[in-house]
This record gives sequence, structure tokens and C-alpha cells, in this order.
Amino acid sequence: MKPLQISPETAIALSKQLGVPLEHLMHMPQHILLQKIAELSKKNTPQAEDGPESPSSRKDEQ
Repeated sequence: MKPLQISPETAIALSKQLGVPLEHLMHMPQHILLQKIAELSKKNTPQAEDGPESPSSRKDEQ
């Protein structure tokens, strides 16, 4: 298995955010890395309290 094709800066940033040693990150299977990035993204994205149909997201229906 070849190392991931990402820049050193990206690898270091991901390693810190995921809490994974850099050596493990570089040899991690791509599908697992993508899953971890998706989980990290969900955790860092603020959720709307009212959901997609909140009053501020609706257009005037007049």
C-alpha cells in the first residue's frame, strides 16, 4: 500500500485534528481516512436548532 497523496502541511493538520500519529495517518487506508474526516466534519459543523424549515430559511410566500 502506498502512502496517501497529500501535502505535508495537510498531513500534519489532519494528524493533530484526528489525534493520530503522522506515521499511522500516512499509511491509513483511504476509505478509513475519509470516514474519519467525515466524522470530524460532522462534529465541527454547527447544527441548526429548527432544522431545514426554520423561519429564517423560508422565503416570503406572499
